[in-house]
Amino acid sequence: MLFLHLSLLAWNILLIYADPDSRFPPTVTSGHTKIIGYRNSTTNIDFFGGIPFASPPVGDLRFRPPVLKTSFPSNVTTFSAMSFGQSCLQLVDIPFKKLSSTLSEDCLTVNIFRPTGASAESKLPVMAYGGGFHDGESRAFDASTLVARSVSRGTPIVYVSFNYRLGPFGFPQGNEVSVTGDVNLGIKDLLAALKWVQANIKAFGGDPTKVTVFGQSAGAIINSIIFLNSQISGLARAAIFASGSPATPAAHTAPQREALWEKFVAGVPSCASVSTSGSTLACMKEAPALELMLSYEQIGEDGWAPVVDGDVFPATPSIVYAQGNFSSIPFIAGDVLDEGTTFVAQVPGMNYSSEFIKASITALYSPPLSGVTTEELSDKIDELLALYPDDPAVGSPYNTGNETFGLDSGWKRAASITGDLLFQSSRRMWLQAAASRGSKVYSYLLTQPQLGDPSLGVDHPTTQHYFYGDLLNDGVASDATLSLAIMDYFLSFASSLDPNDGKGTVRPVWEQWSTSNKVMLQLNGGENQTVMINDDFRSEGIDAIISNPLVLYH
Repeated sequence: MLFLHLSLLAWNILLIYADPDSRFPPTVTSGHTKIIGYRNSTTNIDFFGGIPFASPPVGDLRFRPPVLKTSFPSNVTTFSAMSFGQSCLQLVDIPFKKLSSTLSEDCLTVNIFRPTGASAESKLPVMAYGGGFHDGESRAFDASTLVARSVSRGTPIVYVSFNYRLGPFGFPQGNEVSVTGDVNLGIKDLLAALKWVQANIKAFGGDPTKVTVFGQSAGAIINSIIFLNSQISGLARAAIFASGSPATPAAHTAPQREALWEKFVAGVPSCASVSTSGSTLACMKEAPALELMLSYEQIGEDGWAPVVDGDVFPATPSIVYAQGNFSSIPFIAGDVLDEGTTFVAQVPGMNYSSEFIKASITALYSPPLSGVTTEELSDKIDELLALYPDDPAVGSPYNTGNETFGLDSGWKRAASITGDLLFQSSRRMWLQAAASRGSKVYSYLLTQPQLGDPSLGVDHPTTQHYFYGDLLNDGVASDATLSLAIMDYFLSFASSLDPNDGKGTVRPVWEQWSTSNKVMLQLNGGENQTVMINDDFRSEGIDAIISNPLVLYH
């Protein structure tokens, strides 16, 4: 099975050699090119990294859809894939003074982790993973523990990760790119990587018919957006979405962010004179990357995100759901207990009043979608404020009583509303739409207490730490127990489309979410705490969010 970490590629690889002798590195032959990887004889995992799946998006290819790379140039007979490739441009340091040696526009590469000894005849399931809108890199995730676990439980997989373009390079905005179709480039990078996998993963031991895409946060959002059209059907058979659904981003159209693009261009010295001309791309493709990054730093990361384009992101999710034009492949979609705490800034002394919260929500969902009035938006926010009282005992992080962590009590209220607006409501609405069409879907809520900052609770990034086995050795027995269970559930689903294969740890049966049985698995390492629960928490508030979905961009 192939487990893609949102980063895949497509070449016609003809033959794979996997010498079990650790003195020799693993090699794969792709056409006329021998790809040389790295073998860890301790973990018995082979690694191939930095393999390009598209032409470098530089020069005229900057701000353009990826050009799929199906083979190496004829003069490349050997390619060293013993390390990760460079990461895509992002604001890794503030202030941003220079381009790091680990960052490059030439970043569209794929990485593969597989069990030693896998060959073209293995036909293992594949898992593919992907990351953020503004920052993130495939090198941040070492899948060795996950792949080793897949072997020990008897369901070996091949794991794939990849980079895609970020910020203004991956999600350019404005009228010009809308007309040329050069939008949602990061999503298109993902599609290109998945096509690479279809063409090439067999040579690495994977089965291209058994690809499961996995993403957390923005990775989950991007993967889920692809579900809104038919393009995913031939590229993956299942998916796992951790903390992200199609309606999580308040997806505008590119022209609505024309001002953002003009400000970005104005901050690039080489192109400032054409910033309002409506014809900026030619200059921006020639400008030094450092100039673009310095302008990006001044503007900030807000606004560089997927847009509704009528293509890869066909329409606002509820419209697509109503039309029924979305993929029906099986999936898992889950959230953590305190999704909102990561997204509400903690400012001691600030008054998180109803007026402040209303202004913040209004800004997020403005201008209103077609057919929605500003009065309807205002009334909906007032309704939510009435349903989410300024009572710290019911705010997020949940189950912390009247503790306010040195902040105004309204902060917990804002975090609760934010988590439900962005995550819980969009997940629940998506499950309802998919289950209504007969799709096989599962859901979870991760509630395991964390060792970190207690004010964040079980916060947004939590799932991936358990999935990759990062917490197996943190000294907390319940973390290790939960990590193994999560890996086993997800590996089982990737290999069999069912999280309950009975292999690995002894764990409760995970029931499907259906229109007649709206249940989810509570993931918690405490004794007898991983159990099925009803997916009906804060139903009044969440129902209010999705009752008129277009008002809040759902």
